[in-house]
Amino acid sequence: MSSDIEAALHSARALILADLTARDVADATVVSLVEDAVTHRRWWLEQWPDGVGFVLGLIAQDVQDALLEAYGRWPLCLACAAEDDPHALSVEPELGPDPHWVCGKEAVVVAPVGSLTPPAL
Repeated sequence: MSSDIEAALHSARALILADLTARDVADATVVSLVEDAVTHRRWWLEQWPDGVGFVLGLIAQDVQDALLEAYGRWPLCLACAAEDDPHALSVEPELGPDPHWVCGKEAVVVAPVGSLTPPAL
């Protein structure tokens, strides 16, 4: 396996864990979900090595989907005033380089994937 693929996977794992930690949801079960997503995308990259630039966004979406099934929406948007309607951020572009967390309600880029901040106290 190419070192580019492993580097992309390790970087994606670290950035997703940083976002999970920032939003205080990085318990052992959630970390296992990240590991499952990384394993799945390793296989995907072995089939399509040119997808290295897209793997961060895909793993972020995979983890987000797994969390939705197991726990609920993540990460919740803290960027807009829709407190009466909690909603999750989405990853954009869906398949592209340099993915960001975006508030779809306000059409605002919140942060690059891996750079979420903790909620204000």
